[in-house]
Amino acid sequence: MKKNKTKKLMQILPKRSGRDQTGQISVRGRGGRQKRFYRLIDWKRDKRETKAEVLTIEYDPNRSTNISLIEYEDGEQRYILHPQGLTVGNKIIASEKAPIKPGSAMPLKKIPLGVAIHNIELVPGEGGKFARGAGTSCTIVGKDKKYAHLKLPSGELRKVNLLCYATIGQLDNENWKHVKLGKAGRRRLMGWRPKVRGVAMHPGAHPHGGGEGRSGEGMHPKTPWGKPTRGKKTRKRKKTSDKLIIKRKK
Repeated sequence: MKKNKTKKLMQILPKRSGRDQTGQISVRGRGGRQKRFYRLIDWKRDKRETKAEVLTIEYDPNRSTNISLIEYEDGEQRYILHPQGLTVGNKIIASEKAPIKPGSAMPLKKIPLGVAIHNIELVPGEGGKFARGAGTSCTIVGKDKKYAHLKLPSGELRKVNLLCYATIGQLDNENWKHVKLGKAGRRRLMGWRPKVRGVAMHPGAHPHGGGEGRSGEGMHPKTPWGKPTRGKKTRKRKKTSDKLIIKRKK
């Protein structure tokens, strides 16, 4: 009987239902999803100079793109994100001398300008951070002594260290954004609970509530706890990362 090697690449994804480590709800509108397995993805592609064969192309309930199961020459198996053009039986490799074909991983300094890439590292050896969603890819539009100039899916131009690894190709399942869920029940199975508008609540439940008939907010938009929302910036950006942005997204 052949041993199932993929069992150690999968683990039950615990239901946290929007709760933080203290048990309090930190993200509203979550809960009640289907039980699912989490697939451990090889973001780093750190098994270098060893060829691997694509065994399967699989659906992953935890992300929008499909994934591929690959097996290295020494028998080790890993999951990677599935790019367009990669088929079962293909051979791929992570190396500085890797061929320019879908699924191969190599440092940015070795990738020609204009080639579609995904799963791009921001810090060398840290694992891919950019272009990991269905149908996404980045392109290298220029290089200098230390950095590659990347055009991200958002339109942003950013400098990334030439030593960072990236995978060749555009990710699969690009029609994912056109999928219609069809019914509320499918949304519930994905773990999303119904959302109620603040203006539809009574004034004790939300600052926007109350009023005769259909009424607007009547104030600057607020959260249920009276904090400014919708347009107010809450993200604290890292200054070191900001310095590497050449042109922001529109």
